[in-house]
Amino acid sequence: MGLAESKRMDKSEWIRRALDEFERPLTRYAARLMGDLERGRDVVQDTFMRLCQEKPSRIRDHLAEWLFTVCRHRALDVLRKESRMSSINPIQIDARAGKDPGPLRVVAAREDMSRVSTILSGLPERQQELVRLKFQEGLSYREMSRITGLSESNVGFILHTALKTVRTKLKNQEATGARLQGRIS
Repeated sequence: MGLAESKRMDKSEWIRRALDEFERPLTRYAARLMGDLERGRDVVQDTFMRLCQEKPSRIRDHLAEWLFTVCRHRALDVLRKESRMSSINPIQIDARAGKDPGPLRVVAAREDMSRVSTILSGLPERQQELVRLKFQEGLSYREMSRITGLSESNVGFILHTALKTVRTKLKNQEATGARLQGRIS
């Protein structure tokens, strides 16, 4: 048996003895830190993997201290990583997501616009015109007043009436849809 083989044998025997002596106490310790036996076992496995990479001469005199320190640091690293991953709530995810609406929102918006367009087409012509000028063209009451020849207060009153009608009809449609959904279920 050569010198290199003898050193390998010594290191593997040293690791085996460390495993026999410290695996159980480290597992109990890690399981308490992690709050779960299986996750604690994973941390202990990582700890012994690190031990395999160390030179026995560096830590032989303080093996227990080294093992518990490495185990503790590894457990805390895993817990920190998990807390970063799980602490993000759906509102934060929406805030971090791209500014473009998702496909479901696009479809819902199109359905809503279709319903509003249908309702608007049933309004008197003057109300339709003012709603378009306000919401499609972004004009002020003063500008709409100059375009239509109506007073600003009249523009405001007609717009208010139009929007109130649209809201009422939308609510009625939603209530009707909910009643129909209740009958289907």
